[in-house]
Formats: sequence, C-alpha cells, structure tokens
Amino acid sequence: MDVTMGYCVGTRPPPSCLILLLLKLLATVSQGLPGTGPLGFHFTHSIYNASVYENSAARTYVNSQSRMGITLIDLSWDIKYRIVSGDEEGFFKAEEVIIADFCFLRIRTKGGNSAILNREIQDNYLLIVKGSVRGEDLEAWTKVNIQVLDMNDLRPLFSPTTYSVTIAESTPLRTSVAQVTATDADIGSNGEFYYYFKNKVDLFSVHPTSGVISLSGRLNYDEKNRYDLEILAVDRGMKLYGNNGVSSTAKLYVHIERINEHAPTLHVVSHIPFSLDKEPVYAVVTVDDLDEGANGEIESVSIVAGDPLDQFFLAKEGKWMNEYRIKERKQVDWESFPYGYNLTLQAKDKGSPQKFSAVKIVHIANPRRDTVPVKFEKETYDVSISEFSPPGVVVAIVKLNPEPLDVEYKLSPGEDAPYFRINPRSGLIVTAQPLNTIKKEVYKLVVTNKEGDLKAQVIISIEDANDHTPEFQQPLYDASVNESVPVGTSVLMVSASDKDKGENGYITYSIASLNLLPFAINQFTGVISTTEELDFESSPETYRFIVRASDWGSPYRHESEVNVTIRIGNVNDNSPLFEKVACQGVISYDFPVGAHITAVSAIDIDELELVKYKIISGNELGFFYLNPDSGVLQLKKSLMNSGIKNGNFALRITATDGENFADPMSVNISVLHGKVSSKSFSCRETRVAQKLAEKLLIKAKANGKLNLEDGFLDFYSVNRQGPHFDKSFPSDVAVKENLPVGANILKIKAYDADSGFNGKVLFTISDGNTDSCFNIDMETGQLKVLLPMDREHRDLYLLNITIYDLGNPQKSSWRLLTVNVEDANDNSPIFLQDSYSVNILESSSIGTEIIQVEARDKDLGSNGEVTYSVLTDTQQFAINSSTGIVYVADQLDRESKANYSLKIEARDKAESGQQLFSVVTLKVFLDDVNDCSPAFIPSSYNVKVLEDLPVGTVIAWLETHDPDLGLGGQVRYSLVNDYNGRFEIDKASGAIRLSKELDYEKQQFYNLTVRAKDKGRPVSLSSVSFVEVEVVDVNENLHTPYFPDFAVVGSVKENSRVGTSVLQVTAHDEDPGRDGEIQYSIRDGSGLGRFNIDDESGVISTADILDRETTGSYWLTVYATDRGVVPLYSTIEVYIEIEDVNDNAPLTSEPIYYPAVMENSPKDVSVIQIQAEDPDSSSNEKLTYRITSGNPQNFFAINIKTGS
Repeated sequence: MDVTMGYCVGTRPPPSCLILLLLKLLATVSQGLPGTGPLGFHFTHSIYNASVYENSAARTYVNSQSRMGITLIDLSWDIKYRIVSGDEEGFFKAEEVIIADFCFLRIRTKGGNSAILNREIQDNYLLIVKGSVRGEDLEAWTKVNIQVLDMNDLRPLFSPTTYSVTIAESTPLRTSVAQVTATDADIGSNGEFYYYFKNKVDLFSVHPTSGVISLSGRLNYDEKNRYDLEILAVDRGMKLYGNNGVSSTAKLYVHIERINEHAPTLHVVSHIPFSLDKEPVYAVVTVDDLDEGANGEIESVSIVAGDPLDQFFLAKEGKWMNEYRIKERKQVDWESFPYGYNLTLQAKDKGSPQKFSAVKIVHIANPRRDTVPVKFEKETYDVSISEFSPPGVVVAIVKLNPEPLDVEYKLSPGEDAPYFRINPRSGLIVTAQPLNTIKKEVYKLVVTNKEGDLKAQVIISIEDANDHTPEFQQPLYDASVNESVPVGTSVLMVSASDKDKGENGYITYSIASLNLLPFAINQFTGVISTTEELDFESSPETYRFIVRASDWGSPYRHESEVNVTIRIGNVNDNSPLFEKVACQGVISYDFPVGAHITAVSAIDIDELELVKYKIISGNELGFFYLNPDSGVLQLKKSLMNSGIKNGNFALRITATDGENFADPMSVNISVLHGKVSSKSFSCRETRVAQKLAEKLLIKAKANGKLNLEDGFLDFYSVNRQGPHFDKSFPSDVAVKENLPVGANILKIKAYDADSGFNGKVLFTISDGNTDSCFNIDMETGQLKVLLPMDREHRDLYLLNITIYDLGNPQKSSWRLLTVNVEDANDNSPIFLQDSYSVNILESSSIGTEIIQVEARDKDLGSNGEVTYSVLTDTQQFAINSSTGIVYVADQLDRESKANYSLKIEARDKAESGQQLFSVVTLKVFLDDVNDCSPAFIPSSYNVKVLEDLPVGTVIAWLETHDPDLGLGGQVRYSLVNDYNGRFEIDKASGAIRLSKELDYEKQQFYNLTVRAKDKGRPVSLSSVSFVEVEVVDVNENLHTPYFPDFAVVGSVKENSRVGTSVLQVTAHDEDPGRDGEIQYSIRDGSGLGRFNIDDESGVISTADILDRETTGSYWLTVYATDRGVVPLYSTIEVYIEIEDVNDNAPLTSEPIYYPAVMENSPKDVSVIQIQAEDPDSSSNEKLTYRITSGNPQNFFAINIKTGS
C-alpha cells in the first residue's frame, strides 16, 4: 500500500525499506507495552447497529454508522471474522478488509440463496460475530444488530371489498355515511396510501386517508335511490416511482331511503260503554301517516300519561289497519277518579328517524255517572251548641263538593227539623227556636240537595247549660230541740237535687237569714246543727228561717229556698230567785199571833213555775210560820208567854220549784217592848222581777224578729227587666270586603238590669244574613266574618240583631244594623285573553303599533283602574300604559332574534295596600325579510394540500351562515377563478375538490375567490371569500446518495500548508433536482478539525498544521447528504496517512555524559557508548557520530556508526 513516510533533508531513503523497519519497530514496541497482551485484541464496540433493505440482492453489504472491526495493534495479525449465531437462515456472511491499522468487519448478504430478506417476516437480526487471529490464541466477540429496512414491496388491499349502506334522503350535508378500509403491510411512507373514487362523483366525497365517505350534495329519492361507487386505494410510494399505484378496488352501494317527512296523526272518538259490556271500549283511535313505506307504518300507539295505575291499554283491532281501541287492562278504580281519566296518547312510526305524533288527550268518562259526581264534604257533621242557644245561633255549615251553581240546601222533614233552619244558598244551619225548653241531648238533622238524592247527616249535641234549679225533697222542714242540747247537736237535714250535669248539678246549702241564729248548716250535706247553747227563757221559742240550695253552674248559679222551723223545748234548768233579800225589821213584844210580819217573794223563770217557800233555819223555837205558797211570814205563837222580853231571830228562808232551790235569804227580826212603827221592816231589792221583765221583753222581741222573712229569691228571681242595647249601638257599619274569615267587625253592647240569669244577655242575628257572611258571638256580642264577603256580589246587608235574656219568661229586644261592604282591592285585573300572539315584518319601523291588549278590574275607583307595562327586559317593544297598545320601540332583526315572548303586566292603581296585577304573555313573531347576505365562516380560509392528493379529493368545505328564511337562506357556491379547471366547487355543499393534479415544483400557492349567493327574491344577496391553498411538498427523495467504496485511503506530507488538497470523495444520487444534489461534510473521526471538505466537490483538504511525529494518521467519516425535504445520506470512511519529512535533529540520550577511564589505559579501551535517536522515521540508520571539540590531543576517538 502507499504510505508516505518522513525523511531527512538531503536524503530520500527507499520508502519500502523504511516501511519495513517502521512496522517492525511499532509491532515490537506494542507487544512490549505493559498490561496489554491479549487484552488489546477487541472490537471497537461491544454492539453495532446496522441496516439493510429487505429484498436486497446478493453481496449487498449492511450499512452501519460506526466503524465495525478491530484496531491492529500488531500489524502482523491475520484476523478472521465469523458469524457465530443469530443467522440461522444463513442470510449473512462476515468478511475482513484491512486498511492501515484497522481490520474492518464487513457483513453482506450471501449469494446463491433462494431465500431473501423479508421485513414483514423478520425485521431484525442480532448476530454474534467472533474475531480471531490465525496462529495465535486471540479472540474477540461483538454483537451486530441488523435492522431490516422496509421496501415498498406491498400494495394496499381492501377488506372487505364490498360495502353497502342505507341513508335517508334527508341526510344533512357533510354527514359521514360509510367508511372503507384498506391496509398496507409496509411501514412508514411505504405503507401510506390514498382513497379516491374511480369515477367522478358529485354527491359524495371520500377522505383520502381515513376512507370516510361523506355526503357532499343533496339527495332526492325520486331522482335516484341507489348509487354504486367504486373506491380505489393508491399506494403513495408506488405513485412516486411512476407507477399508478392502484392495487385494490372496493365497491360501495348507497341506498337512499325516503325521508320520513310526516309525523303520525291521531284521531280519537270517545264513547261511554254500557255497564254490562264484558270488554268495554272507551275510545276508538285511528292513526294516519302520509309517508310511504316504513315511514308511513305505525309502530305503536302508547298511553304516555294519565294512567298512573296502568289500567288501560290500546288494542290494535278494527276494520282498518291503523285502528286501535282503548280497553281496560283490569278493574278500573272509578272511586279514586270519579271524574274519569285524561289519557295522553302518542303514536310513533317506523321511519328513520322515527317521528312521533303530537300528543292527544282523551277523556275517559266515568260510565257510572252522567255528570261530575257531587257529594257533601262530610257524610256526617258532628257539632255541639249550648243549651242556652236562642234562635239564630250558628250551628254548622254544610257544603257540596263541587258546589253546583244552582245549589239549594234543604232540611228533610223530621222530628228535630222544626228547631233549626238552613240557608238554601250557603248551607248555614242556625237555631230556629230556643232549645232549653226541649229536654233533648242530641238533635239529628238530614240535609239534602234540591233534588234530594244527596244527603248528609248533622248530629247536634247539646252542651249542658245551667238551666235547672235545685229542688228540695220537701216543701218545708220542721224540727224541735231542747234547750239543753250541747253545741253542735244536729237538729235536721235538708236535701235538694239538680237535673243538670257536672258542676251545673253540684249543690251547696246555706242559711239565708239576716238574723243571728244559733244554727249552722253543712254546705255539702245540708245538716243543720246548733252553734251555741240554747236558752228557752232568753231566746225565741221557735226559729223560722230559710235554707238556700245553690248549684255550681256558670255563668250564674241557680238557687232555690225552703222554709225551716225549729222549736226550742223548755227544760227546768233555773233555780228560783228572791226579789228581796237581807230583810230585817222589828216587832213588838206583844205582836199578835197570826199577824203578818212580812212576805218573801221568789220568781222561777222556767215558764214561771210555782215556788214553794221554806224556813231552813232560825225557827227552832217555832215562833214563826212561813206560808209555803204565798211566802207570808206570820207569828205562830205569842212572844209574851215565851219569856223573851228582848231578842233577835235570824231566819234563813229558801224557795224551791220542786227541783231547784233558791239561794237562802235571811230575815232578821228584832223583838222590842214598846210601840213599833209599821214600816219597821226593810229588805235589799234584788231586781229579779225587773230583770225577768227585761228578759221576757227581749224574748218577745226576738220572737217578733223571727217571723219568717220574705225570701231572697222571691225578689230576685223575678225577670222584671228586658235586655236593651247600649246607646252606642250604630245604625250602620262599614266593612272591607277583604276582611278575613274570623275577623272582628263590631262588638255590640247590651244590658239587662236584672241579676243572674235574668240579666244574662245573649246575642243572635235573627235575619238579614243572606249570604251567611256574618256571625255574632252569642255570649260577647262580637260580630265577626263567618264567610268571605264579595262586594261585587252584594254590597249591603241589613242585619237584625236580636238580644235575649235567660229569664223566665225570656225577654228579648232587636235592632237593625246596616252593614255596608266597602270595596277592597281584591280583584286583579284580568286580561280578556289568556295569551296574545302577533306576526310582524322584521322591517317594521319604530313606532309601529302591533297589537292592543286589554285587562279589566271589577274593583271600584283606583282599585279598578288599570295601567300596563312590559316586564320583559327588552328595548325592541314598549306599551302605552293607558291604552295597552304595544308598539315597536327599536330596530328589529329577525336574524338576531326571531321571536319575542313578552310578559305584559296589568296592574291596578290601588292607593293603599298592595296593588294587584296579572301577567299575560305576548308572543311576537318576526316574519323574515331577505336582508342578510351569506356570511362565510370563517371569513377566509387557509388550507394546506399535499401535492400528491388524488383528483376528486375535497380539500376544503365552505360554510356560510344566512339567517334569512326560505329561499333567502338557501345558499349556492361558485368559484370566481378555478385556475384553468384545477379546482371545482359543489354548488350546494361548498365542497372544493381537486380536478387536476398539483405539482409543488410548478406552483406552491393558489388564491381562490369563492362566492356565496342566496336565492332571495326579488333581489338575491351574495358575498365573497378567499381560499388560500398552499401546496405542500411531498417527499420525492426516493434514493439515498451512495459512494462506490466503503473506504478510501489518502496521504499528505506533514509539512503541507493549510488548505492542501489531500483527496476527493464522490457520491452519486439517482434522484432528480434538489433531491439528487449532494452536500459533503465531515462529522466524525480522529481528524475532526484537522481537515476540511468542500461541501459541493467532496475535496478534502488540510485545516491545520500536521506533525507526523505527533500523529501519523487520521480517520475521517464523510457524510454525503442530499437536499430532499427529508434528507437522505450515506457515509464513507477516509484514512489519511501523514508522510514523514526530515524536520527533526538527532538527540542523544543524555545531554552530558560523565565517563571515567584509567590513566595509562591502552588504546582502544571503550570509555562510553553514546546513544542518539532521530524522530524522523528514516533517519535512525543514517546517524553518524564524531567528536567536534574538547579532544585537541586526539586522546579519544568515536565510532562513526555506533557512537562507541
């Protein structure tokens, strides 16, 4: 091989000799490096990546971006490569190529093998490669991962090849109707393909890559109901190679269905079945559908609402095909739904899409009643009223539900009916006569309607009132008691009973007397007993008094009285009392016998019992005699013969009534000689007689007082006065009609001067309560609202207010009260219609009157005045607040808003309280005017189109919005410029198609002008848009640049100037144009930065100063890259040897030597060996040695060749 070597100046040794010497020297030195040995024998990488195309011919080498192989540390190595594993099919062979110090591993496909590489079968091989040196025990291993690259050797295939779809003729534009599918087993761009129609198709488009078939035109079943389309799949890669690329064809059959244009229509005939029908039919339903075929067939008729219990069903039967009958599925619950059922029906057809009829409401009448069932709100009304209730007291209100307009209530004749009356219009039942005269606890009434077929029972319980007086068991009571009885002794018991119940029948007793009596009565038992000691002598002999029995009733007690007489029995309980005591006197000695000396007198107050007198002492001599009856004291025997001349006698005298003795009194008698005065006796007065007289007088007076008093009840139980109204009673009163039920109107005051029940006043309305709107509290006189008033029905009532007392006989009084019902704002304004609607042109000018709404209010004055306003927040319409005229207030635009739903309020002008209002909906529909041009969405279009798209491909869909209706909103599209027929547009859908092939290299941009025009009359409107079509270059770079060899060798002298050309590499590319233009570059290798390459010519030149002694050779990886859209490249390995130049001086091993030699040494004794080297490759064998100085005597000599 050619290797440039360095050399010394002036000599040019043979290059071959120097080469042998140099290589030998390097190998020797390498083997001598410490720690190398076999470890220096190895591949540059443990694994390499390489690639080769499938279907490659024999002896095709794989390509790797890395240098595969082993660096020759010993140039004598004879290396052999062998594939150990990974190539079971035997596709590959390993070869060795030595360049300089590197043994390349080259792997190629084998020849003579019938099998070829097929990526679709296996796309990767991992080879284990072994490298060894012949004759030496050196081995190395590496892995080579070979990627099998795809070749466009397969074509796209459809699966399936036949498709069939059915679509409705109403299918919207751009709807995807089908999708065809093809596959290509190749990968990358080799597996890419396009779909397109074999023939020109206007109504459909196919997406070039997805295969989705879309509708791009209007269908018409009557014009054509089937389309047979052929779709081709073209391989993009084959097409680029000049082949048409068509590999497979699919057929698509599109069947058109008629549009389901009409919804079913329901017709219902209802009737009431006979009650004896076994399978009653409640209605016959027929269904019409104007469509044909399946669109006109009815799938079902259903009950969609109104049958919560699932009691009805529709049976398809009858003479006509679409006739159904409503029957009952089970026993119908008419009691829960007495008015019948409102069934909601709906039909649906079998069309696609299905259409539903408008719902139809069918009333299923209750066959058991001809009219709406009416019944009383209650079957039985249970009420209670007071027994005191006078005529006119409210008992109950009965109602029919629902209440007929001509309602009339009646009381059925009966035993209790006369005691009550009923308002035939309102159902108010009141008392007709007092109830306390009839002793009944329950009244039963039967209320009927006018016809008498509806009945309700009213059971009236009478609440017990205190209307009975206690009754004593005896008309009078008489008893006697001795005066000697102890205090608390029971004398007698009175007893009374009361027919009332509860507390009204409880009785207590009391003594009704203003005098003090020695008696008391137990208030509960009626037992009369003494309260103090009785004394016949000082007290009345007979007590007469009244005992009162009172019940516990309210509001007042009922009382009755009975006369009680108690006689006091006398008992001898008093001793006689002397009228005079301590008597003393004088009698003469000669006082005659039998003469009256004096008399004693004693009184016994016990009925003036007879008193007997007796001398108990002092008369032992018997001179005196005391008359036991008269108390006269006489001289019994003469004193003269007694021998007593002067003396005194002390007599002790007592008196007795036979049981009791009086305290003794003394009579002292002195006997004197001589004449004695007649008034010689004197006594001390005891005033017993006076006291007795006084006591008798008191008793007489007491007896006089105890004459039976006039009874308390005799005075107070008489109903002397009748009730009368208070002076404040008004003649009229005004009430607002909206007073709530129960509200107080007026409290009527009345009085009765009597006391108790005689003075108790009860209030009633005896007449004038025509509509039963009023009630008066029987007890308090509070007039209240009973039922709602309605001034609009009646504005004046003349009530007869009657008052009663509870006396016997009962007295009453009445006054008339005029009730003026004043208007209240209780009526909202009512619109004359439930809703309003109007159609106007969207071009209507401001101020145009469009409709007048009207509402009326039944109230009076300001309550009935109506003002109008628009509640909806809108600037387009306004209303005249007084007249209700609605007018246009702002510019209208149907396209902005096609209809308005306005809420219009009618409000009264009530000055006090809450104003009332009602709201009605006014729907304003704007009729279209062709005032809008079609507007493109977006306003302009930018599309990018691959240059190789097939003809017929839709590259853009135009879209416009024209809010006008009818023809004014129907848009047609056209191209203003089509670039010589290269583009076309569908008039209906706005789909822009390619009509000719594009070529990026010829023209990259197209600016299309499109027009959209509506069909409005009389003037159509149009607009223009722009579609910028950018043609996208398709990668037509089919061929990779290639070098003739995989490596080249060059050399350059080390003293070459920067920029010196070393060698030129040349690659080739079979693509035309830019895809075939090649650029060169150095991207790898040890010589990066030392060399440059001309990117166009491939000439490699030096880029830096070279020095062989530093680096003797360089490896470069040169890339050849084309200028395609997707650049392709290949590489070549370049080995550059640096040729030697004699540019280095020899150098000794030591700068200074210090040898020694013995003196007297003989000639030719070796003193020192001088060693020198020259870095230049060929200079070492030419070195010569000589002594240049320091040896003037020539004692020393040097071998010119060896330096010894």
